[in-house]
Amino acid sequence: MSKAYVIGHATIKDESKWAEYRSKVPATLEPWGAELIFRGKLLSVLSGEHSHPGALVISFPNAQAIDNWFNSAEYQAIIPLRKAAVDMELMSYEV
Repeated sequence: MSKAYVIGHATIKDESKWAEYRSKVPATLEPWGAELIFRGKLLSVLSGEHSHPGALVISFPNAQAIDNWFNSAEYQAIIPLRKAAVDMELMSYEV
């Protein structure tokens, strides 16, 4: 099976809710063997256009683990907090 990644692009709306959301995400990742690779701020757009200043990358053992994580009751429970905290686009990739 191929490794898979979630990439998120984000614009923070509420710093305190963002901090709360970030504190809850690791517990939702652990059961699926996922690891936060990085969370960072945009330095520059080298080509094209990009609207979000923040990004994150999460590594998963495979695509099924991403589906299991995203659809888990634990992650679904914190999505309303994420939506209040940040405008975010999440994409998944298999490599």
